[in-house]
Amino acid sequence: MSPEILQARIALEHLNRPFTAAARLGIILAAGHGKRIRSETSKMLHQIWGKPSVTRVADGVAAGLESPDQVIVVGIKGAEVARQLGARPGRRFAYQENPVLGLPAGTGDAVRVAIEAFAPATTPRDVYIFLGDMGLLTAQGVSQFRREFEAKPCDMMVLTGLYRGPAEQNYYGRIVRVPAADREGCPSGADQGKVIEIKEHKDLLGLPGDRPYEARYQERVYLFTREELLELREINTGVVAFREEPLRTHVGRLRNNNVQGELMLTDMVQILNQAGLVVRAMQAASEEEILAFNNKRVWRQMEAIARRQAYQRLMDLITIVDEEDFFIADEVIAQILALDQERGPLDIVVGKGAQVGPQVQLNRKVRLGDNCSLSGNVTLGVGVSIGPGAQLSTYVGQTMMLEDGVEVLSANILKGNLRIGRDSRIESGVILTGSDEHPLRIGRGVTIKGNTYLYGCMVDDGLLIEQSVIKGKHLVQVRRRDGSIQPIRYVRPQPEGLDSLAELP
Repeated sequence: MSPEILQARIALEHLNRPFTAAARLGIILAAGHGKRIRSETSKMLHQIWGKPSVTRVADGVAAGLESPDQVIVVGIKGAEVARQLGARPGRRFAYQENPVLGLPAGTGDAVRVAIEAFAPATTPRDVYIFLGDMGLLTAQGVSQFRREFEAKPCDMMVLTGLYRGPAEQNYYGRIVRVPAADREGCPSGADQGKVIEIKEHKDLLGLPGDRPYEARYQERVYLFTREELLELREINTGVVAFREEPLRTHVGRLRNNNVQGELMLTDMVQILNQAGLVVRAMQAASEEEILAFNNKRVWRQMEAIARRQAYQRLMDLITIVDEEDFFIADEVIAQILALDQERGPLDIVVGKGAQVGPQVQLNRKVRLGDNCSLSGNVTLGVGVSIGPGAQLSTYVGQTMMLEDGVEVLSANILKGNLRIGRDSRIESGVILTGSDEHPLRIGRGVTIKGNTYLYGCMVDDGLLIEQSVIKGKHLVQVRRRDGSIQPIRYVRPQPEGLDSLAELP
């Protein structure tokens, strides 16, 4: 065993958790590195709307199946993918060695590896298989497929889609269904429309053009020309459901006698049909959900779709200045929807290029300027205004709170554990930082401006601080005889390193 495979297996074992014995189990195929994506980063870790594609799929599958039990098959850079996903109850990882070793692999081999990673169920269990690069998959789409599989008795169900582009650009596997009549011209009757097999695009190209292709179903032969098969619009999405027992029984019959030289899960349709088992297909309700990417062009297309979907959820609730240039994490979108239900009109404005991370808590009348960035555990009060280019962030375990009416003007940087009191104003050119050991606490009605840096301080109410660098001090409110508050200006530490400065020759 190579050192790379050994290290990956050790890393995966640390992350594996026991199943919960649910009646449904998801398998997510995430072993492909994605050569055509042309990146050192695994295809599975390319982000769709702020989250790695494989994370979106894993979360959607768990929610849609209403089961935490899942096996995630990884391969090249598998340890990185697994660490990104992390350990959860019911989650196990399986390592597909063949892609790493350069041996014949394919989706069939990946599923074989997955089912070898867990024992057969003692009670009936359904197994659902998804692709890790389907980053637009939702829990609703998974749930709809699950309900269809459970409602219609069968041993295998394939989720299909419709291809609407030019046939010559259709590289997906085609769904081959029983036509109206067999080779002898006899009506196919009740079998018409049932799925015979899935033919991969490369295999179709390898068919002879001078004689028809023969497909067998229920002891009858049906004829197709190569052109007919290439013109088929119904395509395979890679999403499949099985009853566990027939999957385990027949997956070993897969062979790599195809143009790809791989074990293809799609061949299970023909195998189960030959065994007299029932195979059905369901067409996906959303064509966008079934998109998967192998190159940067499709990846960026999926990102654009996710942005549009986010905008459509929010466009009647808040103002988004540029619908093609913003990011609001899913968790924040959910918070906005809930806040609208609880509190009514929100009057939130999100500027062009603004970025809002998943832990941020927005509020009514918040205004986010162009190209500002909020990440980490940041909470904004009512009427908070963040200027263009401002950056607010925290490290893990820290909190940042801006109380009602706080203004943070353009290009300021606020980092770490800090709190700013009501109606304070942070003007341009300011850096504010608080740590776990030394939090920054700023009182109400404070104004900070002009190339100022504060770290780990406590600031009393009503102060004006300007052109100062102050660390670890209590900034006390001092009143003059006329009752005004004395400002703090031009506080600068003694310079260091002057002996390192010399005149140029």
